[in-house]
Amino acid sequence: MTEHEEQQWSGPSRSAKKRAAKEMETIAVRLAELPETNWAKLPAPAELREEIELARKTQGHSSRKRQLKHLAGVLRHHEEETEAIRAYLDGLNQVHLHDQRDFHVLEGLRDRICDLEQSAAALDEAAAILPGLDRAALARLARSVHTNGDRKAFREIFRRLKSAWEETGNTP
Repeated sequence: MTEHEEQQWSGPSRSAKKRAAKEMETIAVRLAELPETNWAKLPAPAELREEIELARKTQGHSSRKRQLKHLAGVLRHHEEETEAIRAYLDGLNQVHLHDQRDFHVLEGLRDRICDLEQSAAALDEAAAILPGLDRAALARLARSVHTNGDRKAFREIFRRLKSAWEETGNTP
């Protein structure tokens, strides 16, 4: 082969390998920080569970960092299991995003109910979306916010909206 001939590329570049390693480290950190309820449902074989549990229990900063890098290496050697874990974590992300969106919808509705000019229309909207909602009680609380700037009533409106939202299971 002469100097001017190109060599054949064989495999991913060093940068691609570094990106893949960094992604595995990110997954390892997410696994180590999973809440107990999600940890119990994690679809992982016993060998990976032991490694993840060890990373979860490691306390010291340097020790934890080293253990997380080790866990990332173990995950790289278990591609199929890691894909299942990644899908599970992505699903948790979607649930979190859905809950966050619902929270913002309810917050916006509460803010409109507490705004004197938009209150009547917002109460109608709330009654349409949430049929089990006590509209009269909500209107009383809104009047308290309008006249006195009552922060307690402001928070109570949100609690009632959230409670009614959870009872119906609606999505906006």
